[in-house]
Amino acid sequence: MRVFHSIRALAAGLLAVSGLIGSAASGAAQTPESSFTIFVRGTAVGTEQTTVETTAEGMMVSATGRLNAPMDLVLRQFRARYDREWHPLELTVDATARGVPSFLSVTVSGTSAAIEIAGPPGTERVRRTEQVDPQAIFLPNPLIAPYEVIAARVRTAAPGTALTIYQPAQGSFTATVGASTTERIQTVDRVIEARRTTVAFQPPGQPPVDVEIWGDESGRLLRMRIPIQGLEVARSDMSAVSTRRLTMARPNDESVRIPANGFSLAGTLSRPENAKGPLPAVVLVSGSGPNDRDETVAGIPIFGQVAQALAEAGFAVLRYDKRGVGQSGGRVESATMLDYADDARAAVQFLADRKDIDKRRIALVGHSEGGSLAMMVAAKEKRVAGIALLATIGTSGAELNMYQVTHALEQARRPDAERQKTLELQRQIQQAVITGKGWESIQVPPGVRQQAETPWFQSFLTFDPAKVMKDVDQPVLVVQGVLDTQVPVENADKLEALAKARKKNAGVEVVKVQGINHLLVPAQTGEADEYTRLGDVSVSPEVTNALVAWLRKTLVAR
Repeated sequence: MRVFHSIRALAAGLLAVSGLIGSAASGAAQTPESSFTIFVRGTAVGTEQTTVETTAEGMMVSATGRLNAPMDLVLRQFRARYDREWHPLELTVDATARGVPSFLSVTVSGTSAAIEIAGPPGTERVRRTEQVDPQAIFLPNPLIAPYEVIAARVRTAAPGTALTIYQPAQGSFTATVGASTTERIQTVDRVIEARRTTVAFQPPGQPPVDVEIWGDESGRLLRMRIPIQGLEVARSDMSAVSTRRLTMARPNDESVRIPANGFSLAGTLSRPENAKGPLPAVVLVSGSGPNDRDETVAGIPIFGQVAQALAEAGFAVLRYDKRGVGQSGGRVESATMLDYADDARAAVQFLADRKDIDKRRIALVGHSEGGSLAMMVAAKEKRVAGIALLATIGTSGAELNMYQVTHALEQARRPDAERQKTLELQRQIQQAVITGKGWESIQVPPGVRQQAETPWFQSFLTFDPAKVMKDVDQPVLVVQGVLDTQVPVENADKLEALAKARKKNAGVEVVKVQGINHLLVPAQTGEADEYTRLGDVSVSPEVTNALVAWLRKTLVAR
């Protein structure tokens, strides 16, 4: 991606976000200022503040902002003006990149654009005239403000609509509006009915670039994402930890707060329609990482769908944002698997204290690491009537970690010598994490050590289901996708063996589902790099049917 580097390249660089602002005018309707954070590959690299103003003549957008090093860009002013028919009229960009000032001015009349570009003091101003589409959208990069206009344009545009993107001094290209979907986003203040639209940019001589645009009810920009560049921009209310996407909702869903150890967990309790009497209940326990209550991975709301299916089958279902995620309190820096198990145990306690729940009929359903946590809870909490383990490991965490590293190297087709060297390094890192010793002899960048040397990773590496399962007295269901490449299918056999070896064997059932990956949805290869390209993002009914059948047998009325 290019950056501002000369007076000719003022319009070149990292695609970013901003908004439209204009001078005050009689009868103008000005919306509140929006503040956006710009992320590249998950790291915040800058901010922009935008305002949109509508007048009797049309629309104006303004913005100021800053991009951090290495670009070191200060946007003193962005201003774009359009008439009521979306004809571009004026554009002004006043910025400094790496200490070098740049100024761009564009005035459009019909199909003619008069451009003036000024660089550092002492350089000659450049003036030129270009032909432009009379309904083009100004897009000088690396600015975000133009996406306010794109968000407004696509709000009512039909799929297949062609937009013209105009980059002054660089030319124009076509952007084709794709399909739109609606999303309900819960913030602290309100529920936003958002519209998410994919727009395919077609720069000349280059492959298409997919850009995802989220707009609110009025067409104001909420988020923008360019996956191929690792770029994401989010309005402040969208990037807040308290904001969550309402992926699955039932008419009688209840928002709840679960008392935990010094903080509370935010969750949703879904119940069957026309529910009467104390209900059998299920707690959903999500896997590793910063998962919200719907356990949304690669855009797939795994637990949102599971909760829907179980509630329709007659069960009350509780799912919650993990500590430090979404609307839940708590911090994750020092959290271990034991801490996350305590959170799940708090959810069981919460249900057991409710009059509309039968405290003798509460089961845990854990996905991936959540299954390991379910085992840990059941080993101590006898109020748990049964546990279902979905795509859960049957080996130690250290063994699974080595498998995953080995598998990744094989997929990358690295030479054997390189693979062996990497695997040996991983063994050394594991040992250092477990013991806290030996880092001085391991040649890794500081960032690698910082990522690995965490309480959670240490607890994961040392977790051994064999040591936990022996104390689980409850019935066990194991569900495993045959195409799972993160936790391969043989883990189901190992869990079955461990469950059958218990002194008090309350029974174990194993269900292996063909064609299903780690996310419990249909797949072709099962590899993680396939997740974002899956056509069917529905949790397999074979998974939910197996859960329902087992729960009905396990949570019988007493």
